[in-house]
Amino acid sequence: MKMTFRWYGNDDPVTLKNIRQIPNMSGVVTAVYSVPAGEVWPEEDIQKLKEDVQGSGLEMEVIESVPVHEDIKLRRGNYQTYIDNYKEIIRRLSKYGVKCICYNFMPVFDWTRSQLDKELEDGSKTLVYYKEQVDQMDPTKLALPGWDASYTPAEMTELIDAYKALGEEGLWSNLEYFIKEIMPVAIECDINMAIHPDDPPWSIFNIPRIIKNENDLDRFLSLYDDTHHGLTLCSGSLGCGKFNNFANMVRKYGEMGRIHFAHIRNVKLLEDGSFEESAHYSPCGSLDIFEILKAYHDVGFKGYIRPDHGRMIWDETGKPGYGLYDRALGSTYITGIWEALTKMKGV
Repeated sequence: MKMTFRWYGNDDPVTLKNIRQIPNMSGVVTAVYSVPAGEVWPEEDIQKLKEDVQGSGLEMEVIESVPVHEDIKLRRGNYQTYIDNYKEIIRRLSKYGVKCICYNFMPVFDWTRSQLDKELEDGSKTLVYYKEQVDQMDPTKLALPGWDASYTPAEMTELIDAYKALGEEGLWSNLEYFIKEIMPVAIECDINMAIHPDDPPWSIFNIPRIIKNENDLDRFLSLYDDTHHGLTLCSGSLGCGKFNNFANMVRKYGEMGRIHFAHIRNVKLLEDGSFEESAHYSPCGSLDIFEILKAYHDVGFKGYIRPDHGRMIWDETGKPGYGLYDRALGSTYITGIWEALTKMKGV
């Protein structure tokens, strides 16, 4: 496996120098963040990003993410133009050595939490999803990471209504169309496309979500019969659902060669279906991180891993979920388990 670290560009308070000093770190996972969804990324921006990363002694082989425009997901308006632009981004990233693109097909928003700075018993702060709080939210007025703040409340209402009318089968149909359009380009460029599951893996505000469980992953992979068409398997997303056996998923899809990117984080599951993000160390949450990594090791996983969301610890401030210290601890924890597994196997 290759250890990587999410980096939000030169405006990120976590610097490339910081990341370079984490043991076993091969590269960063990043993107061009200044271009609106649907527009082509300027080649000079990609080149500058690559130069900055390489200049720090790291690799830029994974992009997270290339956003999918809402018109593509709804197959309306300028969707074909946006798909053509997406293909061009794939071509340009390939030119600069990118080997894996993480993306998602979540309507309207990415990951959703009810609080970004919940203080835990030890004084650290973390992201939480409390169902009671979510049920009281007005989705047209939310301002959370992953939500496009450019929409007015009226536009957000129209967008949500459009997805409700589309429904799950309509969203599946549009995803299939998108996949069949982009995959020939990805295969030609030898780039692995790795979809990220819905986070959390259930419908919110009655908006359809379709990448939630094993049946969904099976259906998704059946859309295109090529190993370049694969998964970003996220323990913190799929692991939020008690209906998912994450380690079994790793073994199943890892043996198929369809996992290209692994997100590792722990969550503490609560009785009512809520959850709190925790330290990576297994006893801190509800997931067995050792067993998950053993599954990856057993299937000979050679893709990319990154420590996913971390708590804010040691009085650090910054982008919620993306501080330096806890993710660095998580990376070292993952690396230590991987070393032990390797030595136990005698590899």
